[in-house]
Amino acid sequence: MAEERKKILILYASYGDGHIQVSKALKEQFESDGCEVVLTDLFAEAYPLLNELTKFIYIKSYTLFPKLYGWSYYSTREMRDDTLFSSWFHSWGLRKLKEVLRREQPDAVVNTFPMLAMPELRKRTGVAIPIFTVMTDYVLHSRWIHRFIDKYYVATEDLRTQMIALGILAERIIVSGIPLKRSFQSLTRSEALYEKYGLDRGRRTLLIMAGSYGVLSGLRNICSRLASLPETQLLIVCGKNESLLESLRAAAGHLPNVHLLGFCKEMHELMSISEAIVTKPGGVTLTESIQCGLPLILLRPVPGQERDNAVYLASKGAAFIANDDEALVHHVKTLLGDSPERRKALQAISALRKANATQLIVHDILDSLGTEPAQPEAPVLQRGVMSGHFS
Repeated sequence: MAEERKKILILYASYGDGHIQVSKALKEQFESDGCEVVLTDLFAEAYPLLNELTKFIYIKSYTLFPKLYGWSYYSTREMRDDTLFSSWFHSWGLRKLKEVLRREQPDAVVNTFPMLAMPELRKRTGVAIPIFTVMTDYVLHSRWIHRFIDKYYVATEDLRTQMIALGILAERIIVSGIPLKRSFQSLTRSEALYEKYGLDRGRRTLLIMAGSYGVLSGLRNICSRLASLPETQLLIVCGKNESLLESLRAAAGHLPNVHLLGFCKEMHELMSISEAIVTKPGGVTLTESIQCGLPLILLRPVPGQERDNAVYLASKGAAFIANDDEALVHHVKTLLGDSPERRKALQAISALRKANATQLIVHDILDSLGTEPAQPEAPVLQRGVMSGHFS
């Protein structure tokens, strides 16, 4: 008799594009392994108006009040899942989640965003559906942690070490890397791609990514300076920010070595023909860059997980933080040439790269579905455990 087809519910959120991309990568792999997959933006379904408001505030926080977002991030970094506040926080969307579970009847639930309604539901009701969490950053925040999660998939051994120190059983933490779309597994630098994007193969290409919402600050001021570097061309992706795209067209669109794009789905193509990248340090963009072997320059990272991601990768030698224009230009000059810094960065990137993360996670989840659901653990959250960075 043929084995019953598994049904997987993936819970994500649309705050930034990274969680969506991870969810789609997992869906692609699950489906290739014969599973049925349902993607659900739980918060958006449960609270559509509030979701739009909080997304707007989240996007604006990058430019208008980054310190406020940083305060909220750091003040909750060590919250335990057994407090009244955590129980309230993780209960958002519970009613909608129950509806989704009744309708879909999944064999497993996968979280790609730290809204942990599913383990909270197990805590309250004992529901036995297996729960898995795929973490999408290089640093730890306790919002990802809950005693009733069966297994975690993380980017690095350092994250695993920190989580074990918090009391999570080692066998429940898999160092998988962060999932990427299948297109990032096969990269070629072809003449056709240079022609497609109007690039000169004789120049070194610097890829500049403003993020999916185009929130990377200060681009207009630095375009002309970077474009003046010898034998260099700029490939600038403005995301969904049409005003940024028009502003850059007015300021630098006349320069022959400046190439401007809006929102682009073929990031693997752009990265495969670039020598270095300037970007904001979202976990998925960092992973894509690492997979493509691109030294990273992280421009003015805002407080929160992005600043912590930046500090972590800088401590490993894979990235360089630029808090002002002078530092940015210096790092670009260094990393576009054949410098010792570039060679060291490439070695660090190679050490961080995880091959086939998406396939590893999906196959491990499918192998795990016959096991018993998680019983409660008691993480020992010691003050300061999550504030350090490993070197």
